Amino acid sequence: MAEARLQTLIRLIYPPRCLLCGGLVDSDFGLCGSCWRDTPFIMGLACDLCGAPLPGQSDRAEHCDDCLATPRPWTQGRAALLYRDNGRKLVLMLKHGDRHDIARPAALWLAQKLRPLCRADAVVVPIPLHLRRHLKRRYNQSALLADGLARALRLSHLPDALIRPRATPSLEGKSREERFTTLDAALTLRPARAAALAGRQVVLVDDVMTSGATLAAATAALTKAGVAEVCVAILARVAKEA
Repeated sequence: MAEARLQTLIRLIYPPRCLLCGGLVDSDFGLCGSCWRDTPFIMGLACDLCGAPLPGQSDRAEHCDDCLATPRPWTQGRAALLYRDNGRKLVLMLKHGDRHDIARPAALWLAQKLRPLCRADAVVVPIPLHLRRHLKRRYNQSALLADGLARALRLSHLPDALIRPRATPSLEGKSREERFTTLDAALTLRPARAAALAGRQVVLVDDVMTSGATLAAATAALTKAGVAEVCVAILARVAKEA
């Protein structure tokens, strides 16, 4: 009872605000009507491997051109947003703007997509940062998303299961081939976590997917360690304009 009163008092002093424009909203960690309409949520038919939107309708799993051209080592994947307009703004605010408050609603958006794919024994694992980049940024945005997703789906969470032992250069501006070459064997499994993951489903979380090179490197490390299957959860998917 006292906790409920405290929450009511907090709402009176600090009313909920839109994540993007700061306007008043009905609930915490949400978007106002205008920003919601202008945010490119992925709806309808989507690629079963990466979540990219697809035209038309289908009663079976469909794959986008990118996933047909580049075989994916994971089983299934979903994305909440397109990486453009407000979708890009939200990702950059979370990634570089210290906007940790975005992680919770973003994780809820992802949970709606991932819930039908997850087994009861699934473990949520984020894409790691190299220690140097982690110290510079002070947090890992993928780990924040993974924590929120695990809470929303009531799944186990191993934030330190994967490590990035060597620093890799920024992938911005690199071709698909350069991205895959740069990230080849760049991620490994922490040996102490191998037993906890063996034979289980892993939900691999990242903020953005462009070529899929990072997710492929992580999936290879997990598969080598005996994981049963990997599903990927991506906040925003870079996709060609329709």
